[in-house]
Amino acid sequence: MDAALAAEALGGTLPPLLVAAERVAATVAQGVHGRRRTGRGDSFWQYRPFAEGDAAQRVDWRQSARSDRLFVRETEWEAAQTVYLWVADGAGMRWHSAGAPPKRDRAVLLTMALASLLLRAGEHVRLLGSAPHPASGRPALPAIATLLGQQAGPERGPHGQGRPPEQALPPRLPMARHAHVVLMGDFLEPLSDIREAMAYFAAIPVTGHILQVIDPAEAELPFRGRIRFEGPGRTPKGVAGGGILVPRVEDIRAAYHERLADQIAGIAAIAAASGWRASLHRTDHPPGAALLSLYEALANR
Repeated sequence: MDAALAAEALGGTLPPLLVAAERVAATVAQGVHGRRRTGRGDSFWQYRPFAEGDAAQRVDWRQSARSDRLFVRETEWEAAQTVYLWVADGAGMRWHSAGAPPKRDRAVLLTMALASLLLRAGEHVRLLGSAPHPASGRPALPAIATLLGQQAGPERGPHGQGRPPEQALPPRLPMARHAHVVLMGDFLEPLSDIREAMAYFAAIPVTGHILQVIDPAEAELPFRGRIRFEGPGRTPKGVAGGGILVPRVEDIRAAYHERLADQIAGIAAIAAASGWRASLHRTDHPPGAALLSLYEALANR
């Protein structure tokens, strides 16, 4: 596919992505309170009646003169900080079982919807590891959608064209101290690799949230009988033919569930050790609940 066709194909996918993300964001926005709150800042927020314990110098005498009550002028807490968003890429993230969307598609949708909510709240939003783009205001969301679309574009050609290399774990890039980071992926890599990646963020330091996105078939292993499993991009070491032949899936289901539970618990422990949070989202569940949890975690940080 040449550059013109690739650009046309990308442009055709952005409006539905933006519409879907804004729809999810709008649904969640109805159930959350804004991040505006009283605190240090220069922007006026509201007047409220003088209460016992308030210092006299906080009284706004001009506003109070218009009434028979004393009023205090409150300024808005300056909450705008940079939030870095990152979506894992790779063959494993593009896999899906019947009836479920690809894990990366769901992660991209949640990233876009979260960006929409954060931008509405006045935050600065950046895609971790992407080219420079607007971080605030109305132009930021289409720019983020374009960059995410480019990452999902054609494979690299002989001269390096196409999307960037696949990244199963976040890159180690400079970022603002005390910023906030949201990482979305399936995080099925070895816990030692995930721990090493998280150590970099903890050393900056930044805080954030890990959202592990998995397919319902990965969660339940619903298959029966003799099955050959082939892991896209994750062929186990020492396994010939790029797959594992299981004579009877029912015999390994309990051990598989235990191994997956250990992986999920391990990610939560790694996140907690760095002062982060971790949560799990299945692609057969509505995206709104995951988005609400993410946004409230950031709003209450």
